Amino acid sequence: MSNPTAAILVIGDEILSGRTRDANMHYLAGELATKGIDLKEARIVPDVQDAIVAALNALRARYDHVFTSGGIGPTHDDITADAVAAAFGQPLHVRDDARDLLARHYDRSGLEFNEARMRMARIPEGAVLIDNPISTAPGFSLENVHVMAGVPNIFQAMVASLLPRLTGGRPLLSQTLRIERGEGSVAKPLAALAAEFDDLSFGSYPFIQNGAYGTNIVVRGTDAGRLDAAMARLAAMAGAE
Repeated sequence: MSNPTAAILVIGDEILSGRTRDANMHYLAGELATKGIDLKEARIVPDVQDAIVAALNALRARYDHVFTSGGIGPTHDDITADAVAAAFGQPLHVRDDARDLLARHYDRSGLEFNEARMRMARIPEGAVLIDNPISTAPGFSLENVHVMAGVPNIFQAMVASLLPRLTGGRPLLSQTLRIERGEGSVAKPLAALAAEFDDLSFGSYPFIQNGAYGTNIVVRGTDAGRLDAAMARLAAMAGAE
């Protein structure tokens, strides 16, 4: 059976403007590969509800899981919860368990649990909370959509809380062969090898070091035996060139 599939939807004007560099897609890809969930697509949308809803509905219809990053804080531009509720046609309201978590957190911190912070307790009807051990404000899962914070260390903590609940498949394995020649010299035999091992993924990544061209060839797959066989053929091919 094939692995479950996933997409990530990164939400925020700060990403699209270049002010903030996204780190969450990179982190999630690695964690999902280990879990045996194949990340197939990534999208970035602004803090515009219609854009979020349209992207979310497209992705959740196509993939087994959709992970969102960003837009669940206390400010006016944090509209992800609103957009998710709209996409599913569910009401959005302050939920008692989320409110109680936040109330206790701010009481311990000696900070006012004000109206803005109360916004982070708004959860769509039918959602399951995702634990946030760093700043307490929870994420949530609604059907196959998992809504998490954009701050990288909080996002990572939420991923760690969520992944044990999800069913994975076979972990994605990879091996790399470094060739001290440009990729043009190995392109033709590499294409033939990729066609022969069509259950594996072959990637060619050129580099320049000290003025000399080289290529890293990365082979990925879920079957360790097939991966070893392909790498042996690849090494022989590279040595013959």
